[in-house]
Amino acid sequence: MPNRRVYFFGEGKADGRGEMKNILGGKGANLAEMTNLGIPVPAGFSISTKVCTYFMERDGVFPDGLEDEVTAAIRKVEAAMGTGFGDPENPLLFSVRSGARVSMPGMMDTVLNIGLNEKTAAGLIKKTSDERFVYDSYRRLIQMYADVVMGLDIEAFHAILDARKKEKGAWHDLDLDADDLKSITADYKTKVKELSGRDFPDDPMEQLWGAIRAVFDSWNIPRAISYRRLNEIPDDWGTAVNVQAMVFGNMGTDSATGVAFTRDPATGERVFYGEYLPNAQGEDVVAGVRTPRPINLAQKKKGAEESLEETMPPIYRELETIRQKLERHYTDTQDIEFTIQDGKLWMLQTRTGKRTAEAAVRIAVEMEAEGLIDRKTAVLRVEPDQIEQLLHKRLDPAADYDVLTKGLPASPGAGVGRVVFTAEDAMGWAESGDPEKSKTVLVREETSPEDIDGMNVAQGVLTARGGMTSHAAVVARGMGKCCIAGAGDIKIDYAARTFTVDGTVVKEGDWVTLNGATGEVILGQVATVDPELSGNFATLLEWADEFRQLGVRTNADNPQDAARARSFGAEGIGLCRTEHMFFGEERIKHIRAMIMASDEGERREALGNLLPFQREDFEGILEAMEGLPVTIRLLDPPLHEFIPPDEEIGQLAADLGKDAEMMKARAEELRESNPMLGHRGCRLGITYPEVYEMQARAIYEAACALSKRGVNVKPEVMIPLVGEAKELSILRELVDRVAREVIAREKASVDIRIGTMIEIPRAALTADEVAVHADFFSFGTNDLTQMAYGYSRDDAGPFIKEYVKQGILRRDPFQSLDQRGVGQLVKMAAEKGSQANPDLHIGICGEHGGDPDSINFCHHAGLAYVSCSPFRVPVARLAASHAVLKARMRGFH
Repeated sequence: MPNRRVYFFGEGKADGRGEMKNILGGKGANLAEMTNLGIPVPAGFSISTKVCTYFMERDGVFPDGLEDEVTAAIRKVEAAMGTGFGDPENPLLFSVRSGARVSMPGMMDTVLNIGLNEKTAAGLIKKTSDERFVYDSYRRLIQMYADVVMGLDIEAFHAILDARKKEKGAWHDLDLDADDLKSITADYKTKVKELSGRDFPDDPMEQLWGAIRAVFDSWNIPRAISYRRLNEIPDDWGTAVNVQAMVFGNMGTDSATGVAFTRDPATGERVFYGEYLPNAQGEDVVAGVRTPRPINLAQKKKGAEESLEETMPPIYRELETIRQKLERHYTDTQDIEFTIQDGKLWMLQTRTGKRTAEAAVRIAVEMEAEGLIDRKTAVLRVEPDQIEQLLHKRLDPAADYDVLTKGLPASPGAGVGRVVFTAEDAMGWAESGDPEKSKTVLVREETSPEDIDGMNVAQGVLTARGGMTSHAAVVARGMGKCCIAGAGDIKIDYAARTFTVDGTVVKEGDWVTLNGATGEVILGQVATVDPELSGNFATLLEWADEFRQLGVRTNADNPQDAARARSFGAEGIGLCRTEHMFFGEERIKHIRAMIMASDEGERREALGNLLPFQREDFEGILEAMEGLPVTIRLLDPPLHEFIPPDEEIGQLAADLGKDAEMMKARAEELRESNPMLGHRGCRLGITYPEVYEMQARAIYEAACALSKRGVNVKPEVMIPLVGEAKELSILRELVDRVAREVIAREKASVDIRIGTMIEIPRAALTADEVAVHADFFSFGTNDLTQMAYGYSRDDAGPFIKEYVKQGILRRDPFQSLDQRGVGQLVKMAAEKGSQANPDLHIGICGEHGGDPDSINFCHHAGLAYVSCSPFRVPVARLAASHAVLKARMRGFH
């Protein structure tokens, strides 16, 4: 029936199937599937997601004929359960729950015990001989219905319950007797009339349709909208509504309710893991109203109450059998909910179980070994973003803490240290020899390249401004350093050496903890746990490498980062930023002398002093990456970034033997209104060719020295910020000339490869002209995004959040490549460049090179490699394999 909107399930037969998640939602599809498998599931029906879409588009109007379909489905449920909806003698009660096509746990609404009124309550008491159970269920209905359907203040009902418990000296709800609950039910009804001006509805059908409407409406409540935005779930998917016969876990000591996982969701161990509560309803377990008990002896800790395995052995064995059946059928870990009523087990839900990164990897590898899944499926079971958690220190999951504020989780891991406000203090404290003082967290409005040494010794970096591709974020990720950027609630007072958040003052030397996974800033010290690169993790990545086609390189500026990235599987360096090598005490004075030089002669003298340092840097990186390509970007940032603050100009003048006023004038001359679009990149190479000459000489002298020692080196020189083909032509000629001079003089054998970073839209548009002069293109998508959108990546954070919230942007374009705009520039440049130069090698080295969605785009755009920070290399390896495997599943090659 193509126009079917209501799907029945019960008595071993269902109208739907497990693969119908788009129509039935995950919950409804799985209820249908369990029913078809012969698993005991209370009968019910699912109202499709199409009805939700219709309902939302028409401001809460249901489609014609739906009421008749629902009534027909109710009759089927009545027949299956042997009860009647609204029947005062043998009443059927319903639960009404949401169910989107992907799990959104707790984000939408639920109403239980639909159908209770004074008449059906009396009939249920007569049937069960348990007045307490019936009034417990009745008061729950009124409380949930008043909250979810009528929109009344839930605290007013909590107050009534708490007052009765206090009056009785009761600790738990279980300590209240039938008379207490009957009185509470009456008080609830009075409160409904008081707050709403109308009586609580007695008509079961009115209750049911009110609940159905409320669950559809809950698709658009704030927490559901936020969850969809965070998890990139489209707003137009809608939710199904599942109406299911109630079974009761609160009917006495032989009744219970519980939640379980077919494997441990924290570790992935192959053990049945779960909790249950006797004489309770499902929300009691989830809401933490009572402390649950372990499901089996394996979980039971000393002093714990009896497990389900001990109290109800036959039920536990049946549940264990169902656990194994579901895992074999779905070939994945399941999260299940169950209720036991009068000694009979009913399954209420199964869904793919959420798990930690550690568990995801272990489960995937072990299920392959067990023959449940193949390697392709195992690789696809682990989300690329998940595995980054395995590569950094992280907060102990068992730790309790209070959050001071939040920013952007710019670089994962955990950072615990004492607050300092300058890079110099971070370095000074690190060198103090005091283990308590040496651990710092560097707090800045924003960082600059000059802060790099302080960042390097700090445990973490916290900035008030900036985004996911700000300097702090990019450098911290490259270091594997925890970083939280753009924490806008932080007000920094550098003079007082404090920062303030909503009246809380944090002083220099106070301990703070950064949670790089969530962006949380925490006062005090929180325990951390070390990363565990298990054998399963290595195995999974080896399998991923069997399928991927994209190469994976790293962005690294020193031998330590290069070696770390290589250990993570990097196949070369896609971006080595030479400017980061200038910020050492012995180096910075030479670069500043070059900048402040009054003529070319002085500049060349200063550059000559810098040359040995550069050569040493390049030797270290090339040797660490022996046999693999190393793409070295020549100087890119504007010169003013290397100039000290005004108050330090005098000391610099004294060090260089220059006139202080003249140097202040020179510093002012170098300042630019818009430095990101100013005198930087290849423009420096054109106006001061001696700078690029020195760098080229250092690169090829280092390469020749290593080559003569038998080290296989593969340097690639990248010219940044090209917008005109002539710029690249001039600078290629310069680098090529210097390289040939050095290679001839040293009598060595080193290949010369020269290319450019495509980061200016004009370079993309004229890529065919640029490609004639290039051996390779590397897309610098950070700047390309900035220039294509006209957004400053350091200042756009506040409004980009609002743009994402309002749906103007799907995601922050500095975090995930804008495929419809910037992506088209990438595709166009790749196509035009390859047509003009068939030997052109093309990759990407912006921060997008570590984003799974962007990597998928790069695969389909035909790029040869992606390059990312060292700690994103395993993520990129897995994401590149996903791109291939998912394309095959869709029938693409």
